[in-house]
Amino acid sequence: MIFNDRVKALRIEKKLTQTQVAEASGMILRSYQRLEKDAKPHYESLMNLAEFFDVSVDYLMGRTDKREVAR
Repeated sequence: MIFNDRVKALRIEKKLTQTQVAEASGMILRSYQRLEKDAKPHYESLMNLAEFFDVSVDYLMGRTDKREVAR
């Protein structure tokens, strides 16, 4: 799934651990680990991760390759 790959790539790009991203986005570590592996995100997690990484939800979900957030 594109979402899982993109979340992991963004974390690695920023040189962060899974624990750091989980804490910053308000989720428990195991839940975040599942998102990187194969889980589908809940709405709140999706929004929190998009905000944390400063990318659009559409980018995370693979609907576009543009990272920019429309504001």
